Amino acid sequence: MSSVSPTRKDGVKEKLHWMRPSRPLPFQGWTQAAMEKHLRQPRFPKFLLRQFLLLPSSLPTPIQTSGAQHTAKQWKALEDIKAAILKGDSVAELFKQLEQMEKDSAQESVFIRGVKYLHSLQVPVERFKLALDLAAPLTSLEPTTATVFGVVRSVTAIAISFSTADLAFAKQIGEMLEQLSYIDDCDTLGQKAHKGDIHKALVLVYQKLLEFYQAAFDILTRKGVKLIMRAVLDNGHLPAIVSDFLKYAELLRKLVEKATWEIVTDIKEMLYDREIARWLDSGRMSRQNQYHGYLQDVRADKACQFLLTDSKFINWYNAADSRHADSQQLLIIGEMGSGKTVAMAFLIDELRMRNQHQLPQPKVCYHYCQNDGTGRPIYIFSVLILSLLEQLPGLKREFFEWYKRTLVTGIEPAMNFKVLEDWLQRTLGELNRPLFFVINGIDECDKQSRNTILQSLRRLIQKNPRLKILLSSRPEQEILERLSGIGTIAIGTDTTRDVLIVKKAVENRLSDLPDEVKTLVTEQLSRWVQGGAIWTKMTVELIEVRGIGALGPMRTFLNGIPQPGELSELYANLLSRYTLDDPENRRLAITALEILAFTRRPLSILELAWATALGAAAEAVPTVEALSMLVDHRRVMRQIQPFIVQVDFSNLPKRQVKLVHQSVKEFIIMRLGPQSLPLSYSTLSTADHPVVQQRLQSMDRVMLDICTKYLLLHEINNVTLLTEEQLAMGEHPQDCDLFTDDHQRKDYDPFGSWSAHEEDMIHYDPIERGFGEFFVYASCHWVEHFGAIAEASLLPQLKDIELLCRANSTRLHNWIAQNSRPDCTILQRFEFDSTLYDPLRITSLYGSDAMFQHMLENSDLDSNAFLHVPNPAMGTAEQILRWGDLARLKPLWDSKIGHQIQNLDFFRLVIRQWSRSSGKNRPGWDAVSCLVATVLDHMVKGQWGNDLVIMAARAGCMPIIQPLMDHTQHNPGLRTELLGICRSENSTIGEAVLGNHIDVLEHLLAQEGIENHLHHRNCHGENVLHLASRICNPHVLKLLIPHLRDRVYEKDGQNDTVIMRIIMSPAASWDRCEAVEILLSEPRTGEGYWSKDEQQEALQLAARLGEEELCGILRRFGTDTT
Repeated sequence: MSSVSPTRKDGVKEKLHWMRPSRPLPFQGWTQAAMEKHLRQPRFPKFLLRQFLLLPSSLPTPIQTSGAQHTAKQWKALEDIKAAILKGDSVAELFKQLEQMEKDSAQESVFIRGVKYLHSLQVPVERFKLALDLAAPLTSLEPTTATVFGVVRSVTAIAISFSTADLAFAKQIGEMLEQLSYIDDCDTLGQKAHKGDIHKALVLVYQKLLEFYQAAFDILTRKGVKLIMRAVLDNGHLPAIVSDFLKYAELLRKLVEKATWEIVTDIKEMLYDREIARWLDSGRMSRQNQYHGYLQDVRADKACQFLLTDSKFINWYNAADSRHADSQQLLIIGEMGSGKTVAMAFLIDELRMRNQHQLPQPKVCYHYCQNDGTGRPIYIFSVLILSLLEQLPGLKREFFEWYKRTLVTGIEPAMNFKVLEDWLQRTLGELNRPLFFVINGIDECDKQSRNTILQSLRRLIQKNPRLKILLSSRPEQEILERLSGIGTIAIGTDTTRDVLIVKKAVENRLSDLPDEVKTLVTEQLSRWVQGGAIWTKMTVELIEVRGIGALGPMRTFLNGIPQPGELSELYANLLSRYTLDDPENRRLAITALEILAFTRRPLSILELAWATALGAAAEAVPTVEALSMLVDHRRVMRQIQPFIVQVDFSNLPKRQVKLVHQSVKEFIIMRLGPQSLPLSYSTLSTADHPVVQQRLQSMDRVMLDICTKYLLLHEINNVTLLTEEQLAMGEHPQDCDLFTDDHQRKDYDPFGSWSAHEEDMIHYDPIERGFGEFFVYASCHWVEHFGAIAEASLLPQLKDIELLCRANSTRLHNWIAQNSRPDCTILQRFEFDSTLYDPLRITSLYGSDAMFQHMLENSDLDSNAFLHVPNPAMGTAEQILRWGDLARLKPLWDSKIGHQIQNLDFFRLVIRQWSRSSGKNRPGWDAVSCLVATVLDHMVKGQWGNDLVIMAARAGCMPIIQPLMDHTQHNPGLRTELLGICRSENSTIGEAVLGNHIDVLEHLLAQEGIENHLHHRNCHGENVLHLASRICNPHVLKLLIPHLRDRVYEKDGQNDTVIMRIIMSPAASWDRCEAVEILLSEPRTGEGYWSKDEQQEALQLAARLGEEELCGILRRFGTDTT
């Protein structure tokens, strides 16, 4: 839609058609009063003169009033001229006399002499727009032709002929001839531009023309030919008329120039409109306006009025100017089909209505985001700017000039969101009026676009505190968290609103039905809506398609329509219609819908077509090339069109195909399988029911089969996905410019999308390697479908999984390489080393419990399909500990290869994983504790229990320490192994102290028989308290002191006491002070009594270190020897 308003555009178009002839107005039959009234109006163009000259000879005499004096004179002149002309040949005879009078010897007429005389005065007669041919002027005259053209032409001929009478008169005539050209232009201009001042000036000009014509007529008819030239100047009447004509013509010229300038200005505005529309694609705003108009037609306003009484809306609307972004924004949320979009359309019109009588008048700019690219930031801002320019046309010139200046710099503003935002920020900062920006469906934007838009809107509010933002979205958690500070109105289910929605739908689509039929439809559907606007729309449209009009058939139809839980029956009818009940079409459509129902992300049109072709293939497909011959994406899309969102066929690789509504997925799950489920299972609320669970898993099995079949195609195992050159490129930075000095890597934004982060990275195309369109999805998501299958009867065949995940195979390498690069970037998104995996390890991480158990029991784990370094069980355990569910360790432990991990090396892996920063927070460590209890005798026999408990204490690994210590109370052999003579450098207590593991220390100190480890001294002569002085944690000392009071003043191998070590510790001053105070607070008993020399040495050391507070503590508990 063009941004030029229809009124101004039509006006300019009329002004440009200057030469279009005017339609004459008939005056026959007019009364004298009507004619006088018309003549008083400020317009008297040529077409009126033409009518007067065509009037009968018996003209009524006009009433002589002061307001009509000039018009009466014109009237009298017209009567005289007409009377003379109607004499038949009198004027023609006069023109012949004028042609012949005073011919000189050269046979030159007075007209020719007039032309030459004007030439001698440098009057460019040929350049004027004259009404006659200078070469044969008078012979072509037809004075009996009663037209304005004849009058003007006659005046021109007479004026040139009379120009030789006098020099000054000749100059006047020259100016007069020049001004005559304006009559033709300004006449039409005045009419088309509706300029009253031009019409008024024209009356005056025509009056003088007529007076000149009349005076000349008198001279030619009443004077002798020889006296004509003298009579021209005798009474000065003609020169005076010419002088007045020039004065009025000058006024007319200025008015014409003014009108012309206004037209030029309009043309410039049209140029601005055209260029701005081209730059910003005005079709976008046109589509927005059309969609808004559609919503106006279908919405039920009464169903939306509850929003106006909501306190959050009132507070938002009445909020004073503020730079607090949250108070200036309002969010409308609701589930799909709840009526968010029509509610937003209602609020847009409500804001417009309220704004009409405000000064300055607030402006409302809106945008509807849909799943068709309209949610991109550039698209949204282009529409908002177009809307703002349309409502504030004074901004167009500034925008036009700014855009031109920006283009010169090499930047296309319409392609650069940041540039558009900068202009909008600057412009809004200069506007001193309220503004409303309304954006519907921000959930339709991708995450990056949504974040960009929300951040930009917040910045715009900061620039213009009078800007208010109204948004709508589905209640997605990520959006709600991001907008948690702003007012939110939720659109829920309401019976009253449901009735209003149904009534409006029936009124729009079924208005031609009898009243009793419409009443029946409204009553029946209102009971079943339950907030489902989509359900209402589809049901009413189906009634319209069926053409049901009678009460009986309508009642039968409505009794058979499923309630919301049975919406699948409605979709089944649609499926039959669009597949034309053809078995092949139906099989193809069902396969495509099942794929869409269980894909883990939207598919591209080609991905869906390739997957459907493979899933529906009647025979085995061995190669990618063979599969490509079966693909027909247009056919697939045509069969499922009612069930998917609108797609862009111009962008086939775009991941855009998804189901239109959750109810469609429910229909596919419950109704499109080999056997339909009973009505009692017709909603997804029964998803936990075993029957429903089996159906869900069977659908995942469909997807798994398609994915595994695809990955087992011949080419996937014969060609590597990435070339050596591409792998080498992956070793280099992916997002820095090698040709600039700025080598700083762009940090990953945790709030942004992966697509945005990887946008500037180097990408590859699997299709170029011959892997086809479905390889990316199959590689990335087959493991998700694999893990969803737990029903024994639905488990995939082991041979397929073993072949797909065969150790060191090209196929395994290819799909793992793709899996770690979901968007085909050379650089991996996450670590996934194919050399570490085989079928068992992949199943342990991604398969279900049932599948993992099945493989452990039935696969030949000694075959070459599995890795044997260090051994199948240990390698699998390492992957589980690092990435998987720890509960998977139990079936591995109990399997036929479980003995391979029942040793100290396995627990080293456990402790290593526990030591990772995030390891302690993982669920499932209880499973590890259970494993400890099963190898107690084995560790005692192998004498590695002490080593294990020491390692666990060092790492603070309670899942190992706790079960070990708990079993020592009832297992003397284990107690001796764990708590007997310490065979390590430090005891378990010492390792827990050094590791600062408070929970482990508390647990160990509570154990009976821990004394050996408590009083252990290492090879450096350090007891446990000496070790505690290294970390200087007061909490640790508080735990140890009750058990080691007599060890406080023991000295280590360097002859230092614990207190001296604490004073010299690099720990924080307050920790050292508290630690010393804890130690000195204990009674000074035992062999370790602190001598005065030692006190003095400690005090002097603290003083040298500048520790005044520590010195105070030492003096308070010791002897002050200053």
